[in-house]
Amino acid sequence: MADRYVNSRIRDNRVTLFVKDGCPYCRNAIEMLKGYNFMPGCLQVFDITGLDNVQDYFQQTTGQRTVPRVFIGRHCIGGLSDLERMRGKLPMMLQQIGALK
Repeated sequence: MADRYVNSRIRDNRVTLFVKDGCPYCRNAIEMLKGYNFMPGCLQVFDITGLDNVQDYFQQTTGQRTVPRVFIGRHCIGGLSDLERMRGKLPMMLQQIGALK
């Protein structure tokens, strides 16, 4: 069930974040990404507070269960520190998937 939940939300042409309410790392990731000029619907945020099975699924598939889990297209790039590390490459990656205006 967790696999269907996750896979039904990620798309080739958008950035998808799985977050938890009150998480400062999640807020920082969202704020960082809001600085880009996304096409409508190409930045999606899903709150998984209370959905431990989804975090267990992330542990199995990505090796980590922490949030935020950031997907660029269908590829999980990791969390906030990974997002910050790739800041210089991010505009090109977002353009490649067609997420930017």
